[in-house]
Amino acid sequence: MSNQDNQISISRLTAFWYWLKLGFISFGGPAGQIAMMHQELVEKRRWISERRFLHALNYTMVLPGPEAQQLATYMGWLMHGTLGGIVAGTLFVLPSLLILIALTWAYLSFGHLDSVAGILYGIKPAVVAIVLFAAYRIGMKTLRHGLLIAIALAAFVGLFVFHISFPYIIIAAAVIGWVGHHFVPDAFKASGGHGASGEQHDKALIDDDTPPPSWAAFSWASSLFKLAVGLMLWLLVEGALYLSFGWQGPLTQMGWFFTKAALVTFGGAYAVLPYVYQGGVNEYQWLSATQMMDGLALGETTPGPLIMIVSFIGFVGGWTKELFGPEAQLLAGAAGASVATLFTFLPSFIFILIGAPLVEQSRNDVKLSAPLTAITAAVVGVIVNLATFFAWHVFWPQGTEVTPFADSLDFTAIVIALIAFLALSRFSQSVMRVIGASALAGFLIQTLL
Repeated sequence: MSNQDNQISISRLTAFWYWLKLGFISFGGPAGQIAMMHQELVEKRRWISERRFLHALNYTMVLPGPEAQQLATYMGWLMHGTLGGIVAGTLFVLPSLLILIALTWAYLSFGHLDSVAGILYGIKPAVVAIVLFAAYRIGMKTLRHGLLIAIALAAFVGLFVFHISFPYIIIAAAVIGWVGHHFVPDAFKASGGHGASGEQHDKALIDDDTPPPSWAAFSWASSLFKLAVGLMLWLLVEGALYLSFGWQGPLTQMGWFFTKAALVTFGGAYAVLPYVYQGGVNEYQWLSATQMMDGLALGETTPGPLIMIVSFIGFVGGWTKELFGPEAQLLAGAAGASVATLFTFLPSFIFILIGAPLVEQSRNDVKLSAPLTAITAAVVGVIVNLATFFAWHVFWPQGTEVTPFADSLDFTAIVIALIAFLALSRFSQSVMRVIGASALAGFLIQTLL
């Protein structure tokens, strides 16, 4: 099958409507979104082969930033070049941004109502269960050897006990994979990854042996041009914010902070959340710890990447700082959400559009696939660490870093979390059903007790 045949079979319009639809239905956090893409692109539509999908996924795990959005960008690029990647990555995020702006406005305007507080009270324990289930699901598909299990455990201990920075966890895992494949090659064979089924399928339109498209050839000139365009866009927006509000202006600082978040945090949304929590709540005080947890609850009820919590942070920050005066809080919130989203996702586009050609050329290189497999295992430990982080805030709502177990356990929240986890793992209920039931439970508890 030629590259030309691929382009005829996968029309740009068909791909556009698929990515737009995905932007509105991509619930379930990174694990759920990646599984959804796998089901559509690999199993149902047969646009992409299993191995090519997983190879791209493992590359996104190495990168800082949201892996699900990066994977969508990669798939769009593989099918239709640079424009296809930009369209796929943008449509994956845009619906969520618009929905979150509306929901955050409603939250800030009406969140003091007991009914709204009750709904959020029920959703928060469900978030704990969803994250824990994501770790379980990914672990079952990736940790197929004792050494990979050990890497996952070591990553969790390193983060939870010793507070080792995630980039060092990634580097250590990559080194273990690179060295280990020489001695234990079976441990680092490509695993199932997120949502992989392991089933055999008919040939895909872009199959394992399909030659890379013309735009997949690496070129220094093309790479430098894309880098220059990305940096210029960043400088234009951040420069405009600086000239308008000064360096200490909230929007200017949001641009700088979320750029750092996009560049220095690895492991996707599950790894970046503790970093943005620390910055948004403790350093810049754009929102409170309670509002942050409420934002996570809202993020789980909307489509798009879980890292869209940055839009919530930006909106609340713009609203509370009254950037344009007390009469224009909605406009200020929308501006904050838009700035946070742009600066969080811009680096991801640059990483994919520049790095994808090199990744396509390395598909059969064991020296690269083994470190990626080890990194995938480490990410499981990261997700478990995040579930622990969420559980602490939900089950001990009065806890602080000084007194982490202040006050008593919230046993009602624990029961909701356990039921939610069982619904996901044992009864295969959808994330939206679990969230809906948890929200109803919280509403009833708040109004009846």
